[in-house]
Amino acid sequence: MHDEAVQEFAITLEQAIEDRLGQEPGWLKRDAFVQVAGDYLVDDGTLEDLHVCYYVSPSGRSRMEIAGYSVSDDGRVLDLITADYGNHGQTISRDQVRRRFNWATLFATACRDGHHLSMEESSAQFDMVQDIHSRWRDIDKIRIFLLTDGRSTLQDLPSAEIGNVSVIHNLWDIERLRRLATSGRHEEPISVNFEELGNPLPCLPAPSSGGDYQCLLTLIPGQLLADIYELHGPKLLQRNVRAFLQARGKVNKGINETIQTSPDRFLAYNNGISATATGVVLEQRGTATYLLELSDLQIVNGGQTTASLHHATKRDNADLSNVQVPAKITVVQPEVLDQLVPKISRYANSQNTINEADFEANSPFHVELERLSRSIWSPAAAGSTRQNRWYYERVRGQYSVDRARRHTSAKQKAFDLEFPRSQRFTKTDAAKYDMTFRKLPHMVSLGAQKCFHWWTINVLTASSALPDEEYFQDLVAKRVLFEYGRAEIRKLNPGAGYLANVTTYTLARLAAEVDLQEVLTAVWREQGLPDHIRHAVHELSRPVREVLLAAPGSGNVTEWCKKEDCWKSVLDVEWTGLRPRVPEQAREFVST
Repeated sequence: MHDEAVQEFAITLEQAIEDRLGQEPGWLKRDAFVQVAGDYLVDDGTLEDLHVCYYVSPSGRSRMEIAGYSVSDDGRVLDLITADYGNHGQTISRDQVRRRFNWATLFATACRDGHHLSMEESSAQFDMVQDIHSRWRDIDKIRIFLLTDGRSTLQDLPSAEIGNVSVIHNLWDIERLRRLATSGRHEEPISVNFEELGNPLPCLPAPSSGGDYQCLLTLIPGQLLADIYELHGPKLLQRNVRAFLQARGKVNKGINETIQTSPDRFLAYNNGISATATGVVLEQRGTATYLLELSDLQIVNGGQTTASLHHATKRDNADLSNVQVPAKITVVQPEVLDQLVPKISRYANSQNTINEADFEANSPFHVELERLSRSIWSPAAAGSTRQNRWYYERVRGQYSVDRARRHTSAKQKAFDLEFPRSQRFTKTDAAKYDMTFRKLPHMVSLGAQKCFHWWTINVLTASSALPDEEYFQDLVAKRVLFEYGRAEIRKLNPGAGYLANVTTYTLARLAAEVDLQEVLTAVWREQGLPDHIRHAVHELSRPVREVLLAAPGSGNVTEWCKKEDCWKSVLDVEWTGLRPRVPEQAREFVST
């Protein structure tokens, strides 16, 4: 790609890093880079989630270095993030790349071997290492992601093993990140060459309708489908309406039972999958048509079937040689992909109950929230007469694109005054703020993506009403309370860990002690924290931190914060602040 395009993206990337630093005052630029680049991969579906946590081995030991990690929902895949930041688009050497991968591999080995036993327990790094160690017996694959703002010419990334656990290397340099961030799509396309896999598929093309799509019917061997999922993971289901529900639902239990007891009847019992693609290669062989290749493959219905087959092979060593899966593949023109695929997904899904919130990507709720953010002026802060607006970024990168549309520096300056960059917030931010003040800090502690998903399914679908001006003002007030409160807590404990957890728990407990609507109205009016609220945050944060650090059985603090019992323990903290006791309604929890 042209140098000019890469340099332009590098500038955009640096601005995003600066924005992130403003939100995370204790971070270094390296940490902010990991979060920004990691967000691209999470949105893409390449990563399920990401916890930024930098660790480097003490001097005198073999070098180990890691910048973050995540463990898949099923506990089978460990993702380790390493970073090489500060290259500004310049080429990095192959040795540099190999060293980073090696340091991350040594870190994983140390986690397996109990490295946490020699670490300081009251740190996020200890939690990370202990968490990985405790999950090791279930892990069967490690993916190491090297994120860099440099360029690399290294093409071949050899795989490795730690014991019987496979290790796969993934390199995301600035060119690859640029392509992902500027492609106008949420995912880097998946292409499958069935002929190279040794399984060209006989198929039946439907008679042409002369429209903007083509349909194919085929059978996919169960093992092949499981192998494709093994290679691409949940990213294969990125356009599906829901994630894998695991084996708890009756449909998935039935799939597993069929695999185990009657694999030859799978074809008769299972409805199969519906998939979409934007390109197809077919070949006529005699009287038969064979499917050789699909471009931009996505499974939009049948995610449960696909993931269940994969889990059966991994967990139960199931034999899939007699399993055949019926498949309908719709080849869609790229220009109508975003229009047709959501409808295909919506109408095809019938095996499990579907919540409308599963289709929320462009839901009326978020569209209306965006509209409100462009029309409502906030009150002028004390000592000023200047008003501005809060910018709700419904789509990642929307703020930068909107600003860039102002082609002169004068117009961009006016945009900055109307929509200060510091007053931009995203969908996952909105979920975090709302869930905190709904007194569900244990759900916030699950992480941005899981919190957003829970909020979408369990909160937004509870009411069909669209947000109005009052809702928007309250949401902004929650944002002000959260961010200002976090800044106050950080001042009390500079450099201390678990800032995010302490913040959401402190403010949730505060919400249980006050007339929340009265506080939100005052915060919106002042665009800041009233003095009595600031004082309450100071007082509450100390005992709250003590509860979080006192994980039962000297357990993992991060995991403790994700449990409802942790929230119950915080509610039991005695506090003689704004109100003498926790009201009974605060103990009514939404079932998780």
